[in-house]
Amino acid sequence: MARLSLQQLLLSGAHFGHLTRRWHPRMKPYILMEKNKIHLIDLRKTQEYLEKACNAVSEIAARGEQILFVGTKKQAKDIIHMEAERAHCPYVTERWLGGMLTNFSTIRKGLKTLTSLEKKVTDGTYEKLRKKERLSLDREREKLMTALGGIRELKRLPGAIYVVDVKKEHIAVAEARRLGIPVIAIVDTNVDPEPIPYVIPANDDAFKSIGLITRTITDAIIEGQARAAEERPVREMETKAPSHPESEARPSRRPPRVRRKPTSSRPEPSAADTAPAPTQEPEGKDVSGGDVEPGKEEQKS
Repeated sequence: MARLSLQQLLLSGAHFGHLTRRWHPRMKPYILMEKNKIHLIDLRKTQEYLEKACNAVSEIAARGEQILFVGTKKQAKDIIHMEAERAHCPYVTERWLGGMLTNFSTIRKGLKTLTSLEKKVTDGTYEKLRKKERLSLDREREKLMTALGGIRELKRLPGAIYVVDVKKEHIAVAEARRLGIPVIAIVDTNVDPEPIPYVIPANDDAFKSIGLITRTITDAIIEGQARAAEERPVREMETKAPSHPESEARPSRRPPRVRRKPTSSRPEPSAADTAPAPTQEPEGKDVSGGDVEPGKEEQKS
């Protein structure tokens, strides 16, 4: 069953596109008809692709990854802020800083600076500073809070980003594509849908249309987060449990083998056999150690 009905999409004005002279030719499969020089979006396609996008974000949230909400246009700021807070997701409602994804290590340094400035307010360091120094630190803190306040809980790169108005947020889309991060976006008739993996063809200028689709995406994220919370204890039990339960019955170490001395069939040697044999003097050798000629040995005898 679809998450949104055609009646809900129709009442929100999601079918209104841009003027025919401002259309992008690659949006032709998503356009139903032309009326009063305005393209009308096929809401059946919107319903179908919105369902695919919701299933995708639900799976990403179930894996424990975060979805970054991006919407800096006037109509989307309040909606993005409210729905991202409801799903406990990071968001960007002010100007997108170049390198927010591709240069994430530098962004993390800015977040650490913001944390240290806020710590100075609570631990009494501000009271020891002069008025001019306090004003300078306050301005710096407000500036960082405006630019990075929405992503202060973003500890690593997000699993996906949700974008309102791809044409305005083209830098965010380009950085996500470069890093291989999936993009879920509301795409109007004046935008190229080719670089967007999860297209939601709808009106990205109407407040009601943006609110309806964003709330649906947020509900899918919350659904995935609830599923992840249910599966987490099961995974922890699986990691703690032994992989082979039969191994507990077996001894952990085998006892060392006792090597026996080999028994020989030969009889044990007697004392006579083991006694040393008498040494025989060589012939022609004098006992005293000198050599004796053969002729003189007969005279001695």
